[in-house]
Amino acid sequence: MTSKPQARPNPGLFLETLNAYQRTSALKAAIELDVFTAIGEGADTPAALARRCRATERGVRILCDYLAIIGFLVKTDGRYALTLDSSVYLDRRSRHCLASAAGFLTLPETVSAFTHLATAIREGHAALPGEGSVSRENPIWVEFARSMAPLQHSPAGEIAEILDARAGKKWKALDIAAGHGVFGITLAQENPHAEIHAQDWRPVLEVAMENARAAGVAERVHLLPGDAFEVDFGTGYDVILITNFLHHYDPPTNERLLRKVCAALAPTGTVVTLDFVPNEDRVTPPGAAEFSMMMLGMTPVGDAYTFAEYQRMFQNAGFSSNEHRRLRHGDHSVILSRK
Repeated sequence: MTSKPQARPNPGLFLETLNAYQRTSALKAAIELDVFTAIGEGADTPAALARRCRATERGVRILCDYLAIIGFLVKTDGRYALTLDSSVYLDRRSRHCLASAAGFLTLPETVSAFTHLATAIREGHAALPGEGSVSRENPIWVEFARSMAPLQHSPAGEIAEILDARAGKKWKALDIAAGHGVFGITLAQENPHAEIHAQDWRPVLEVAMENARAAGVAERVHLLPGDAFEVDFGTGYDVILITNFLHHYDPPTNERLLRKVCAALAPTGTVVTLDFVPNEDRVTPPGAAEFSMMMLGMTPVGDAYTFAEYQRMFQNAGFSSNEHRRLRHGDHSVILSRK
């Protein structure tokens, strides 16, 4: 009888994880140097890239070899080419380019918070000054608004589809913590009878209005500057959007906001919450579940909440029905809540 070969321990995951900061730095450098666009335009050798990116030939060779090793480029006979994903998401000529997201995701404030993660775990809150990323008028949200809009076009489109925006009903919509404004703007683009009321800090809303003007809907976007917990929302909203916001706070704080949202919602209106919603095991699906780590590093009490937890928050705030749907693309879910 032949025995099965015994599994052998492998330190690969350990070493890859400890060195993962090199991947982040390499990708950020390639975006700053515009390497992906340069290769897409035909500068596909170290010498050509050095001229195009105003860098040293040695530097771009080592960088591009590394990017080929980790899967962002392909190298053949000394020449580099973009992968399909890199051509779609990292070449600035692509309308789906996501390169700007590096501006927010690699902010020094974010990276430094995770160098002191053990402190956050011991003390139970982010190792950042004050309230971390949720402090009042934190300037990182202006960078967020400028950097992260391209990542939100797909979920915004799915939300518009779920709400049947193209049916063209007369809507009064509230976009809470609007940021870049993409979610409200998309509703306005899909529904010419939608009036959008965008709430956020005033400097952030300036970015949202830039995007609204570029999208041709600025005349139907109305600003509500201030703190979401303090500003007067008004009433009678047919649609209220809460996108990537509730994960920053604990359930009692969320319930306080949701009671305010419930009061602002029309009797037949719908609240659409977009967020990362893990399963009850809190490790699946991975993309949604791992967001808890971001909240541990960046906020005092934030988390990625399960649907059962969200349902409890909404019910405690006065909502009678809640429906959970995972989006077709990406790691987000939507929760549709009604009175």
